[in-house]
This record gives sequence, structure tokens and C-alpha cells, in this order.
Amino acid sequence: MKPSLAAKLLQVLSPWRNAPAWHIAFSGGLDSSVLLHLLATLARIETLPPLSAVHVHHGLQTAADAWPDHCQSVCDSLGVPLRIVRVQVQPGASLERAARDARYRAFADGTGAGEILLTGQHRDDQAETLLFRLLRGAGVRGLAAMPGARPLAAGYLVRPLLDVSPAELQAYAHDHRLAWIEDPSNADLRFSRNYLRHQVFPRLTERWPQAATRLARTAEHLSEAQGLLDELANIDLHIARQPSGFPWLALPSLALEPLSGLSEARQRNAMRHWLSALTRLPDSEHWAGWVSLRDAKPDAQPLWSLADGQLQRCAERIWWLPATWSDFSGASLDWSHPQNPLQLPCNGHVYFKGQAPKGALSIRYRQGGEVMAVPGRGRRDLKRLLNESGVPGFVRGRLPLLYRDQQLLAVPNVPGLATSAQGDWELHWMPLTCDQGLS
Repeated sequence: MKPSLAAKLLQVLSPWRNAPAWHIAFSGGLDSSVLLHLLATLARIETLPPLSAVHVHHGLQTAADAWPDHCQSVCDSLGVPLRIVRVQVQPGASLERAARDARYRAFADGTGAGEILLTGQHRDDQAETLLFRLLRGAGVRGLAAMPGARPLAAGYLVRPLLDVSPAELQAYAHDHRLAWIEDPSNADLRFSRNYLRHQVFPRLTERWPQAATRLARTAEHLSEAQGLLDELANIDLHIARQPSGFPWLALPSLALEPLSGLSEARQRNAMRHWLSALTRLPDSEHWAGWVSLRDAKPDAQPLWSLADGQLQRCAERIWWLPATWSDFSGASLDWSHPQNPLQLPCNGHVYFKGQAPKGALSIRYRQGGEVMAVPGRGRRDLKRLLNESGVPGFVRGRLPLLYRDQQLLAVPNVPGLATSAQGDWELHWMPLTCDQGLS
């Protein structure tokens, strides 16, 4: 006997039954209306996490102004709290993508630790996604289409209806006399997904009735293949993730040598896996930047610019610098009455271990030509001292230099340059990490 839609839903959601809360992405359309009704009904007979719904209002069409009221009415009738979020869609080349980005930012903002956001994408959505990405030349990761679950903020996004056909959703909605919104934009063939849905898929299913089912199955196979590629990437990255010589510099980095010994395909696979948590991935043509970075001479300090930051190579290590890495003023700060620690605008903080030195202290940043007295070595050019220490070039402009009047006293974190001649104090710097605002 074929299981009911409710039974299928419970089975898919069984791993998430102990979550602190379930939030339903409720557009008011057919798919999310069925999902909301199913869960609200099940909550009366099953022990489920607290349910709520969230409706994102994009403000892109006049008809949408009435949708929050409809969603509120449906939620009130089911006894499910509703949160309505109004977002600003940033203009760009793709209105579809901009609206999606705004929507998922709103979802992420409302999803707490361990909580689940449930969305109503179904089997045909999965098939359309696969075909759409295939036409765009996506790789295995893209062709795996939509995962059944993925991290979202501090919780997870779960798509429990990916194995459900539109016909099953329609039948459930009619059986329970549900009312839903028909979005006029879903018929606009200028949008690629609508063109696939209304022009391409009907022709495919006319010739191959099981086309959507088989395409969705292919997406599952590709998802499994991507899982194996991710396992291989973790094996290849294990040695490359060895710690750098600068534990205070909390930026993602990899040792280059373990990667250079891999085949070209394994290098790209490992780097895609590592970069996927940091930036939007480059297309095939832009991977030449990786080759240039990898093969540059050790003293060349090459960089590879990506969508959300850049990779820099220093000696035999590659470092990820988010786009906001250079977003600090570099202005001098008075430290005559030392606060310990001293907060640096957009640059973390500095602090003393031991008794702070006396006098008119200040924090400055490199301008070039700095000279420092080093015990036992006399006066030395700071640039040469930093070269000797191996401090990566990209961080040198952010090093907070300690001055007393016009005398350079210390460079934090650099052995031999961070302490007083008597050893009664030591200067430390804690730069911002990606988690603290550099992402």
C-alpha cells in the first residue's frame, strides 16, 4: 500500500524531530500551503517541535501586497504563528537570483541555533534545477541540484517534499479544500525557470512521461558522487591544513606543497571543497587563476581574485583574505593612558603582558622607511626585519606598531620585536577573525 503524504513527510523529518523549532517558509503558494497544512495537522496527533511560519514579502509586484493578509488568515485558521518579513531586493542582472538571495537572507536571520527551516520544493522543482544547471554548464556539485538538507545560519534548511510529485500536492490540496495564491510572475516566460516549466518540460514528458522522476533520480546519483568527491577532498586537504607559523593570524590557509603533488583534477576538487565555505566558486574559465597562483615563484606574492575575496600566496602557503580585509582606516591612536586591551577600529585589539611602558604611547601603521632598535643588533630597517620573520606581506600594513613619541618600540607578535629590552612587557595583537566581521 502506498504510504500517505503525511507518513512520507514524517519519515523524511524523523532526523529533525528533536530540533528546538520548525519554521515553515510560507509563500502562500500551493507547495508551501500543503506543507503548512500537513505539519499543522500532524502537530495535533504527533509530538513535533514548535511550529511557526515565515512569509517574505519582496515588494516586486502590486499583487503581492495582498499576500501577507492571505498568509495571516491561513495561519490563524491553523493556529500557527506567522512572521512577515519585508525585504529589499537589490537590482542586478538576474531578478530571480536577487529575490532568492534576499529571501534566504531573511530565512537565515530568523533561524536560531539548531532550528529547522522547512521549504516546499518538490520533485519537479528538483528536475528543473538539474536541467537549468546543466544548460549553464555546471559541474557535479551544481548538478547534484538541491540537497534534502543543508546548513542555514546556526540551523538547517530542510526540503522534505523533494520525492513528492506536483500531482500528489494538487490531490492533497483539493481533498482538503485548501486555498492558495497563484503568483502571476510564475507565467512570465522571460524567467528561465518558467520557460523550462511551461515550454520545455511539457514536451519532454509528452515524449518521456517519467522524465521528471528520472531527472530527479539523476540528481540523487550526482549528489552521491559529490559526496564521494567531498570525502576525497577532505583526504587531500588533511595534510594541507597543517597549522601555519602564525597562530595569531586566524585566517583560513593551506600549505601549498601537499596540494601541488596531486593531479590537476584532484587539486581543483580539493580547492573547490575548501573554497565553497568561503566564496562563490569561480567558473571553469577562471581556474587559470589557481594555476598562476600555484606556479608563481616563491617571492612573487601572487593573488587570485574571487567573488568574495582573494587568495594570496606567501612563501609556500596560500591564505584566504575576505573582501573586507582592507576595510580599516589605518589611523594613529593615542595610548598615553593605556587601556589594556586597546580596541583598534576594524583591526581587533592590542594588549600588554606585564607592566606597560611609561611615556607618550601611540599605535601607528606602516608608512615605509621605519627603523627600529633591536637589542644586540643596533638600528635595523623594519622592512628587513619583517622579511626575516616571514610575516605574510598582506598583513604587514595592518600590524599595529607601538611608538613612544617618535621611537618605534615594538611590533606585536613578531619574535624579537614584541618585547622590551628588559623583558618586563610584551605586546600582543589579536586581529579580527572572519567570524568577527571579516567574512
